[in-house]
Amino acid sequence: MAAVLTHAAELFAERGPAATSIRDIGTRSGVNHGLLFRYLGTKDQLVKAVLNHLADDVAAAARAGAPVTVIAAKTELQLRVVARATLDGFAVGRLQDRFPIAANLISQALSSHEDERTGRMSAANVIALQLAWQLFEPLLRAATGTEDIPSDELQERLNTEIGRMLRADPRELYQIAFPVN
Repeated sequence: MAAVLTHAAELFAERGPAATSIRDIGTRSGVNHGLLFRYLGTKDQLVKAVLNHLADDVAAAARAGAPVTVIAAKTELQLRVVARATLDGFAVGRLQDRFPIAANLISQALSSHEDERTGRMSAANVIALQLAWQLFEPLLRAATGTEDIPSDELQERLNTEIGRMLRADPRELYQIAFPVN
């Protein structure tokens, strides 16, 4: 079933869940769409399964010590699906019930801020910053005149800002978000 959910995630990232039918997912994954409907149910149930699968997949890759490039690709897919599902009107925050990376960021933020609300808002702002840059980098660069900043410098500057928000060393951000047990 994990392979089917991965195929569904790819389709959701490409065109959004609203424009993806169970038949489309069946065709891509080589599974009868009737069988998929029986196991995955409604579109909301399917979106929920995909969102939780992606969250678990990123966390599992981090726990396994996967290369940064693998985790980055999995995270990008997850963020694109979250964005597409949100734009399609799905209640992502209600459907997804596991947020392991967010939990790691919250843990760090709570330990470094004076009160819980400030810590949680810090973690939310980090997620919003990452999501915005992941999805809208070309627009953000054009609108702010930062097209000439090399990608590695941009990432370093983003990490500095994230470190400031979490009150953490920017060099430790990866370990904070993706701790290896």
